[in-house]
Amino acid sequence: MEWPLNFISEEDLAKCVVITIEEYGYDEILTNDRRKYFHKEIFRCIDNCNVSEKGNKGDWDVVYQDKQGIVLPDGDVIHMICAEIENRYDRMSPSLIRKAYIRMQNQLLNDEDSACFLVEMAAQKQQNIELGFALNNKTRVSHKRIRRVSLDQFYAMTTGEKNAFRDMCMVLPDVIETVVKQGGKVQVPHDTVLQQLEEVVAASGREMDDMSMAVAIYMLGFDSYLGFKGLLENDGSASGKSLERTNSYEKRMEKGIR
Repeated sequence: MEWPLNFISEEDLAKCVVITIEEYGYDEILTNDRRKYFHKEIFRCIDNCNVSEKGNKGDWDVVYQDKQGIVLPDGDVIHMICAEIENRYDRMSPSLIRKAYIRMQNQLLNDEDSACFLVEMAAQKQQNIELGFALNNKTRVSHKRIRRVSLDQFYAMTTGEKNAFRDMCMVLPDVIETVVKQGGKVQVPHDTVLQQLEEVVAASGREMDDMSMAVAIYMLGFDSYLGFKGLLENDGSASGKSLERTNSYEKRMEKGIR
């Protein structure tokens, strides 16, 4: 089967899986705070993306630059996006949101040819909207170049492929399965993590050989990524069936099955 992704090779995606699991272990990457490291490894393989190194807290998670120009929803054209990756905006504390907004404001003051994105791994829906911030009970501030962007939209913007995130979701379970079968340090998870994944698989009525699908969904953040519904195109084709398979797990997780 021909590899369907143009923005990353099968070998590089497998390396992203191996690096993430070896670095953090299943118990870490299957939590909200650690999932972004998997995506950062992927963005590291995408052209024109600069990714911060582990431990560099003052750096942006991802800086994307395009000499040809990046068109924002309002038609403005810029050449650089500074992105901070978080799980969900509505799970962030007011102080954390304020800190992030002020940092983004400072970036725009220093570089008028840029925009700042708060990229949500588990957004409620597909979106690319202004990030509003409540300064006090009466005043709400926002800026057209400070935005809340769902993960799928950020993938589309950085790769130039509208369905880049969806297409990666379709192949990731098979890549994980191949990596696990190859052995080495990357093995099937154990203990409490394995129990969590077993519950997900059992609840969906599938067999344990679909463990790779459960792992993939956790790594991608689909246990709470409601926006995935907008990507589902169940048309009976191979692509549609793969998406239906993923959506089946996502629905179970949305109901609180862990």
